[in-house]
Amino acid sequence: MSLEWGMAEKIGIALYEKFPDLDPLSVRFTDLHKLVVELEDFDDDPKRSNESKLEAIQMAWHEEFDEND
Repeated sequence: MSLEWGMAEKIGIALYEKFPDLDPLSVRFTDLHKLVVELEDFDDDPKRSNESKLEAIQMAWHEEFDEND
């Protein structure tokens, strides 16, 4: 399954699975962008991201982090 910028929930889950001990709220958007683009299943244009997409991804990741903490 390929991941695209609009799939915040799925990307959040993938980030949690890859970085279970990293608090998503401590990650700057520039670093978050890099982490998303480097996900194995990510298959979208890195330039298509924006602040609202990154924020949605961060919140989805944070939700996973909170549920599993």
